[in-house]
Amino acid sequence: MRTECKISIVGRNELVREGLKRILAEDGFEFTAAVATPTDLPEMTPLAANGHIFLLDIATAAEGLTAARLLRTRYEGARIVLMADDVSIEAIAAAFGEGIDGYVIKSISCEPLKNALRMVVCGEKVVPSQLASALTATVWKLPSGNWDIDADLNLSAREIEILRCLVSGHSNKVIARQLSITEATVKVHVKAVLRKLRVANRTQAAIWAFTRGLSEAAPVREELELLRPAAIAPARGRPQLRVAV
Repeated sequence: MRTECKISIVGRNELVREGLKRILAEDGFEFTAAVATPTDLPEMTPLAANGHIFLLDIATAAEGLTAARLLRTRYEGARIVLMADDVSIEAIAAAFGEGIDGYVIKSISCEPLKNALRMVVCGEKVVPSQLASALTATVWKLPSGNWDIDADLNLSAREIEILRCLVSGHSNKVIARQLSITEATVKVHVKAVLRKLRVANRTQAAIWAFTRGLSEAAPVREELELLRPAAIAPARGRPQLRVAV
């Protein structure tokens, strides 16, 4: 038996909204609205909003957080799902911190999207598969004992800058522009960082760095201290990854 799914789509791109409507309507989703912004949504009673899915096609992380905050305030019992390009740990953690129920990447295919929405309407939390894969990696099996970052990792100041950009979810093109280097140079540095951290991909590297307090704003010399194993235990005020269950 199919779970009844009532849904509203919010997104600035009309073609995307119409495409989502057609894809989901074929599988029994019942539409309430398809609008450009949350303020364009029709009024809804608390009873009608209870369990209702708001699927937000967002352009930026800030836009998603603002929309999620507004909808959670207006419709406490609703389900909120963000469709985004940003797979950074900071963006995902911040979104769940605003009370969303699902976070999917825009490159997701049709059937997984439908299944994700059904899981959300049943009360489950959904995260991108990229994050789920990284959470099971050996990156979480941290070495014990005291060791020196220069001796064991040998990360250069430039590689710390690259790693900081990975935490923020930046592409090679954005990193190159931000650091005034070529994309080819960025690729070389990224490969070096992955090799030194002994991780398989950018997402795992970002998780490794994020859980140790690496941020985009902190000076490199401070980050070198944060990455030391003696500082693995989260300090007060340092960002922490929260996993919704």
